[in-house]
Amino acid sequence: MVKVVTGVRRCGKSTLLDMMRQHLAKSGIPERRLLSFKMESMEFDGIDDYRTLYTLVRARAEGVGHPYLFFDELQEVTGWERAINGLRVDLDCDIYLTGSNAFLLSSEISTLLSGRYVEIEMQPLVFAEYLDFRGMSWSESSGKADIAEAADGSIVTLESLFEEYRHYGGFPFLALSPPDQEEHRIYCRSLMETVIVRDILERDRRRGRRALRSPDLLRRICDFLADNVGNESSAHSISRALRAEGSSISSETVDAYMNALREAYLFYEVRRYDIKGKSLLKTNKKHYVVDPAIRTFLDSYRGTDQGRMLENIVYLQLRYDGFEVSVGKLRDGGIDFVAERAGERIYIQVTETMLDPATQERELRPLLAVKDAFPKMVVVRDGRYPKTIDGVRIVKLIDFLLKR
Repeated sequence: MVKVVTGVRRCGKSTLLDMMRQHLAKSGIPERRLLSFKMESMEFDGIDDYRTLYTLVRARAEGVGHPYLFFDELQEVTGWERAINGLRVDLDCDIYLTGSNAFLLSSEISTLLSGRYVEIEMQPLVFAEYLDFRGMSWSESSGKADIAEAADGSIVTLESLFEEYRHYGGFPFLALSPPDQEEHRIYCRSLMETVIVRDILERDRRRGRRALRSPDLLRRICDFLADNVGNESSAHSISRALRAEGSSISSETVDAYMNALREAYLFYEVRRYDIKGKSLLKTNKKHYVVDPAIRTFLDSYRGTDQGRMLENIVYLQLRYDGFEVSVGKLRDGGIDFVAERAGERIYIQVTETMLDPATQERELRPLLAVKDAFPKMVVVRDGRYPKTIDGVRIVKLIDFLLKR
């Protein structure tokens, strides 16, 4: 099986491949059998088509018994899937590759490698991983459940660490040290420019699809989606909003740009699920950003409407845990998430607080309207509550993220 690691830029794909290479070396595989091809390196600057790539790899692997081939950012090579399929057929080898664009798996690979590859999806760090990167340890014991201990013995509250995570996000490089806003700004600006220019605009021109020519329009649609995480949105609604600002942009054009942002893993599209009709709906989908860092950067560090970022963070955790996630639709209202995994289903509401009785009733009402036997849960940030209310579990946000 060809191993394909996908995800947004700088989430750790290349590091994962390096770790796998080190693991094999420590397991006794000779270095000469571990061949790496980092396609963004100047070493491979002239390798831009599949025939040249295939010839290069065959030459490097000549005389090597069962080589392990590591390809990083392979989408840089036109027709790369033909080279990989040829190597898989012609060589007794083991293949690993990464890519920062979902087009990597929506091209000819679906036919050439059908049933012969496995995708490993990566995303930036979830909260528990963020604590690990920061060198924080925490305990569930009585009296210590709300604090973490740093490597130097200092004590930090989990709440303060979560505020850092909610604001600055979980890109691994940034999570290795305490947050610094200017460093964060520079890093995110570089990341966004790389994704927008290299992973979207240049790549669309190279692969012969309908060209996306306007970086300004791409950024405006990106800003709109980031500003409306958790809200229903469509190409039509965004086109209408842009026209109100004086831009004459068709829904079809907006849809092409939205697809490009999703393909670059900057946003996830979540469909609505009709709970009564038990079917997925095609309209009024929601979008969630791949990491809080992107939203904070695009929001210019103002921290507006942080409540919806709680919903975004819960969504990312559910994806990390292997759930298929949709938005629940009821006749009167909806449920934030319907999460399904291997026959398991959970209905989840997310809120900042339920101290106000009217807010509590608003959050519980749609859950209580669902009459099946699957678990129902409210994930809440602030306040103290019973463990259950009318059969609905009440879970503190940090407990949910740390699986306590």
